[in-house]
Amino acid sequence: MKKLINSPETVVAEALAGVAAAHPSLSVDVENKVITRADGPRPGKVGLVSGGGSGHEPLHGGFVGYGMLDAACPGEVFTSPVPDQMLAATKAVDGGAGVLHVVKNYTGDVLNFQMAAEMAADDGIEVVPVVINDDVAVEDSLYTAGRRGTGATVFVEKIAGALAEEGAGLAVVAATAREVNERSRSFGVALTSCVVPAAGKPTFELGEAEAELGIGIHGEPGRTRATLTPAKELAAVALDAISADLPVGGDLLVMVNGMGGTPLIELYLMFNEVRKYLEAQGGHVARNLVGNYITSLEMQGFSVTVCRLTDELTRLWDAPVDTPALRWGR
Repeated sequence: MKKLINSPETVVAEALAGVAAAHPSLSVDVENKVITRADGPRPGKVGLVSGGGSGHEPLHGGFVGYGMLDAACPGEVFTSPVPDQMLAATKAVDGGAGVLHVVKNYTGDVLNFQMAAEMAADDGIEVVPVVINDDVAVEDSLYTAGRRGTGATVFVEKIAGALAEEGAGLAVVAATAREVNERSRSFGVALTSCVVPAAGKPTFELGEAEAELGIGIHGEPGRTRATLTPAKELAAVALDAISADLPVGGDLLVMVNGMGGTPLIELYLMFNEVRKYLEAQGGHVARNLVGNYITSLEMQGFSVTVCRLTDELTRLWDAPVDTPALRWGR
């Protein structure tokens, strides 16, 4: 294992110290592992909290800031944060208008966020959870009941965050978050495994000429293991699965996401193949992201997320955002 770390046991805490040093716009509680906006809760604004295991950076801490999340709770690598973290984050962002929890559909995350919401309710804070389950690759996996939550998490955090920034109420923000999730689908492909620092060895083995189709962001198995094919064919595999579940016509928001170890030149190449496929199906890529947004340590591969836009969702996507990982319009 070759990693730029001091020890496997201190990776997350030391990385959070680095986040604090690099981004004065964030308030980072390294001991309790909670990242919040340094400007604190705004009275009357719905707070947005998300979280999950570390190793998926910039998700979630990189999306804390104006127009997106108010707080993020990073767990240990590929491990759910604990309810006390989530409760601390919820209290920290409560401006009196309630708090939205954006929860990826992994069993640990769902259960721990549910416990945190119950504890917050005991303290008089209204919490509404929205569970993200956009991954069409498999119905159940090692970590989930139902579909996994993956790339649509970024879309939900940005669009719901913009609406909350405008002063919308909790019910409206939650309904829009659910709408984005319902209009989004994702599919991922791995070319290599990754190495969790505490394990010190690859999560799984792939041959030189193999790819895992439908991989999860923790290295969970996909639909099938297949011979590695050209990018055009891999794009078609992903988009065939997506379009079989959700028509891909009309204006689309599309993310071609790297899994942590894929060069940007390859992601742009893949985006072009995705664009051509979607246009052939009557779709129009109206907005896009290309890069590393929800990763799996140093895994090589990519994921595609497609969201069917409306005029209102497009407006909210275009609204100003200022976070370490997304920034425009300010």
